[in-house]
Amino acid sequence: MSFSTEVKTEICMLKNSRPEYISELCAFVRNNRLKENNVILMMTENPKVARRVFTLFRDIYEVNAIIEQKKGVNFSKKNFYYLTINEKVEEITEDLMLPYDTPKDYIIDSDDLKKSYLRGAFLASGSINDPKTSRYHLEFLIEKIEEANFISKILTYFNINNKIINRENGFMIYVKEADKIGDFLRIVNANKAVLYYEDIRIYRDHKNMTNRLNNCEQANMNKTINSSLIQIEDIDRIIELIGLDAIPEKLKEVIVYRKKYPEVSLKELSEIMSYETGVPITKSGLNHRMRKIKELRQKLEGFKKNTSD
Repeated sequence: MSFSTEVKTEICMLKNSRPEYISELCAFVRNNRLKENNVILMMTENPKVARRVFTLFRDIYEVNAIIEQKKGVNFSKKNFYYLTINEKVEEITEDLMLPYDTPKDYIIDSDDLKKSYLRGAFLASGSINDPKTSRYHLEFLIEKIEEANFISKILTYFNINNKIINRENGFMIYVKEADKIGDFLRIVNANKAVLYYEDIRIYRDHKNMTNRLNNCEQANMNKTINSSLIQIEDIDRIIELIGLDAIPEKLKEVIVYRKKYPEVSLKELSEIMSYETGVPITKSGLNHRMRKIKELRQKLEGFKKNTSD
């Protein structure tokens, strides 16, 4: 079962007030109705959604939708559920505002009704990626731009950033921000889905943070190793040119410890030297001596070159 299916199944279990049911049903039919004369025809892949819509029509309008189950075409294993309303069609069409570009304001004149409208729209045309996948994505595929703008404004009202893009078969409203998708699940009262979603999101964020820290640590380690290799190269060249005994005492002490601990950082080396010699030396002081060692190598090589010439 997909995550979208789980969310829709949970929504179908919710108990609400009659006005909320009407707002939900209005959004569902407006965004799901198929073009047929003299009847209201809807279609869904989710049997729980089909049962939800059937129940709402029965309880609100006292009509029984005709439900037909059909197999998908082109070797699809999916089942599709077609719901047909052939009673009180004019009354329902007007009540659910099907002929209008957007519903009347009273359909969404409270926060609870706005949430119900989003639930109905999601049941009809929404989907959410499982948070275990590589990207976070919530979308609604809407036929008409007026309806897309209407739903977009409700999402914006709840501070859910969204965008609309034109597709061949309609308009897609999409949300990419992980925290905003979590907010949407809270708004439509899919509480079990919220817990699952946030658990996975926190795990992924923690894993990504750990990876970033590991990468940073590895980068720092590589930097430390490269710096150490350069320092040891300078040291070896000086010893080759004049020998260890000819090196000034302070630099000689650093050379001995760097050769003894080639893999540690300057900070770690300063701590080791301070502990083992009993004479405090800071990282800054150690770095100054390393610069002196580099300068000594450059002087010695310059002198050797001039002598050779």
